[in-house]
Amino acid sequence: MYLCLFNKNTNTMLQIGTKAPYFEGVDENGNPVKLSDFAGKKLVLYFYPKDSTPGCTAEACDLRDNYQRFLAMGYEVLGVSRDSAASHQRFIAKYELPFHLIADTDLTILKAYEAWGEKKMYGKVTEGTLRTTYVIDEQGVIIDAIGKVNTKAHTAQLLK
Repeated sequence: MYLCLFNKNTNTMLQIGTKAPYFEGVDENGNPVKLSDFAGKKLVLYFYPKDSTPGCTAEACDLRDNYQRFLAMGYEVLGVSRDSAASHQRFIAKYELPFHLIADTDLTILKAYEAWGEKKMYGKVTEGTLRTTYVIDEQGVIIDAIGKVNTKAHTAQLLK
């Protein structure tokens, strides 16, 4: 699989070729999840604003519909938002998502991955989640970074 750089985010992002920041969090079931769990595996780590909103649902469902392709190519998929574990459980159940979601309620992972910051919405500047995806290789190095995510065709962006 060839992953291309498709980064048009004007915000700061982690650089390709750098070590991915270590993280520890909890998934939708309250189970611990950490970067080291994926050592020796490739990981699509995506950050999204809110469960069950139109764009986030489109993105999650696109990744869901292509999940077997990712697995066949040796990739795991993991989502992160500031929503609670209970919210993630409902989102996963409603849309039959086959991958785990981390509840980053204290923004630790979002900030470490530069996926939290200023954004404009309807002309108003606010702070929030910056929809961002990083692809991390087996050694924990960032090999792709996407800051301008096409929620309906995110897999196509990743598999170019």
